[in-house]
Amino acid sequence: MTPRSRGRDDQPARQPDGQELDMTAGQGLKTAVQERVLAHRESLLTLSRRIHAHPETAFAEHRAAAWCAELLREQGFDVTAPAYGLDTAFSASFGSGPVTVAVVCEYDALPGLGHACGHNLIAAAGLGAALGLAPFADELGLTVRVLGTPAEERGAGKALLLEAGAFDGVDAAMMVHPCPFDVAEFRSFALGTLSVAYTGKAAHPSLNPHEGRNAADALTVAQVALGLLRQQLPPHWKVHGVTTAAGTAPNAIPDRATAEYEIRASAAEDLRELRERVEACFRAGALATGCEVELTRPEPDYLDFRTDAELIALWRDNARALGRPEPQQREAFACTDMGNVSHVVPSIHPVLDITGGSCGPHEAEFVAAAVSPMGERALLDGAIGMAWTAADFATARRA
Repeated sequence: MTPRSRGRDDQPARQPDGQELDMTAGQGLKTAVQERVLAHRESLLTLSRRIHAHPETAFAEHRAAAWCAELLREQGFDVTAPAYGLDTAFSASFGSGPVTVAVVCEYDALPGLGHACGHNLIAAAGLGAALGLAPFADELGLTVRVLGTPAEERGAGKALLLEAGAFDGVDAAMMVHPCPFDVAEFRSFALGTLSVAYTGKAAHPSLNPHEGRNAADALTVAQVALGLLRQQLPPHWKVHGVTTAAGTAPNAIPDRATAEYEIRASAAEDLRELRERVEACFRAGALATGCEVELTRPEPDYLDFRTDAELIALWRDNARALGRPEPQQREAFACTDMGNVSHVVPSIHPVLDITGGSCGPHEAEFVAAAVSPMGERALLDGAIGMAWTAADFATARRA
């Protein structure tokens, strides 16, 4: 990526009331952007609480997507919903500047846990950033694009949107995520999924077992092979899964067995090698038992997240100005389909503390944290921080 200047535009922008803003120093603009975000405070908190109270899982987020699109439409955004071939995706834009910044919103919940990952906060923070920027978009030379991205928890919605062109022409993409600590330079694993189905031959276990082909045994052989394989895997390569079917009665040799597995690695390149080695274990189970095996990928791979250095430097300055805790340095600890976006578009994915370390995402306690005062402060800080970062980015591009 070509380095970009971080200078300021010496042409003043104007607030909606016509008063000039001092864009040379940038503080006047930032104050005005912050005021616009906070002017929408109640609408943003209401949206977040509404999504939280009505959790919807991957590709079923009809209400959440509609509520987000409705608020943006009311504020003058050009909204397309549904968008890019996904029923619960939307795209909204404001401004006509040459620099396009995409603010990414997630809103899917976890099956059985509700909003234990705080995606209600992510959606509202994204809208808040866009609403704060909108009055100043043309003066900044910005086109603000808001993308509603379904199915982050399962389904890799952003990978599908990326392939469909949702991020075409985008110069920078950003989102924030709730967590039990603040991290600026987020790192994630690459993640792949694998569905396994063995087909054998049913038989009676005492009358004619020699005529059977035990699909459950095939899965057992594969699981033993995986257990041995783990001894030789690098520390950041992970294999984990569950058996979803392996027979229905002990007096019948199972003719079908199924499992769902995930694999994780530090980078996309490593994930490809790990997949080959894992799939070989499942084929070994079929070979050893005389069964057939079908291996499928239920969703696109999630790629490792790659933080853009310039954008994250801007974010750090703005987070510090908002009084956020000094960010920690953390190794990869999660996966996100925002990683796929970061391989194509300069991106950031800061995480913001909403629990003080008391609990983390995908825990039942995190559900309450996602509507707590600390969580809602992170929502507003995230909105303002992203808006400021987008404004700095656009100003630097014009200098």
